[in-house]
Amino acid sequence: MIRPLASLALGAAFAAVAVSAAPRVAGAAATTFRVGGVEVVSLRDAVNVVPNDGKTFGLGHSPTEVAQVLRKRGAPADPITLGVDQLLVRLPGRLVLIDTGLGPKVGGTLMQSLSQAGVAPDQIADVLITHGHPDHVGGLVDVNGKPAFPKAVVHLSAPEWQSIQQGRGADVVPAIKAQVKTFAPGAAILPGITAVALFGHTPGHSGYRITSGKQSLLVIGDLAHSAVVSLARPMWPIQYDGDKPQGEQTRVRELAQLAATHQRIFAGHFPYPGVGYVVRSGEGYAFQPERR
Repeated sequence: MIRPLASLALGAAFAAVAVSAAPRVAGAAATTFRVGGVEVVSLRDAVNVVPNDGKTFGLGHSPTEVAQVLRKRGAPADPITLGVDQLLVRLPGRLVLIDTGLGPKVGGTLMQSLSQAGVAPDQIADVLITHGHPDHVGGLVDVNGKPAFPKAVVHLSAPEWQSIQQGRGADVVPAIKAQVKTFAPGAAILPGITAVALFGHTPGHSGYRITSGKQSLLVIGDLAHSAVVSLARPMWPIQYDGDKPQGEQTRVRELAQLAATHQRIFAGHFPYPGVGYVVRSGEGYAFQPERR
């Protein structure tokens, strides 16, 4: 059972996503990469535009401080634009989708991006969900509220499934509950794909590590949102984290590990297509996009 305080914190995080981010339509896109012998495709769904008003990034710090960080990295001081992108994984004999974006009801273009990749919704065998916020689960249903991926198993961690049924993401629950298969945090999900527990953002937030041969790619979910602020100041709290102290601890620890190991990542909120590396930069980190 979820503790009441944790449930309230999750509800606040859901509300923050809805209130502080304004979704904008983005053109469909599908960009292909390889992880060893596995092909992965970055899929564009939308962008979220967040004002630099002290309510989302750098809580406890002024918008002026946040603006200084942004300008130092050559980014606009206001607003802060976040990608909303997903990843298609072409495993042998099965197609896997990681996260589903905002959904068609608010202008998400995931389906068009999938079409550019040559994939129809009923070809998806598995959908892996990092967490239950609306910009990650909204695309699980179509405009009529029916399952968008009718033949897929929907995988998410057991604590996250428990949470999603009690938060704003519960809108999709009736449509998908028959498809859901839960796992223990950190479990192996499919051949070559293992969940990575990244707690703090939500009670069961999971990343996913895709491994093929000697290569790997870590899907970081919402470990970091802004490719500038979240990396340059990982200790600054963000409104979206349900458990802000744990979210900070996880972000600081994992970014240090990513930089030290030169782990290749996919970050769905970073500038499209979101594949690259976290590198040391000054007192924090920076995102180094992979060159195509």
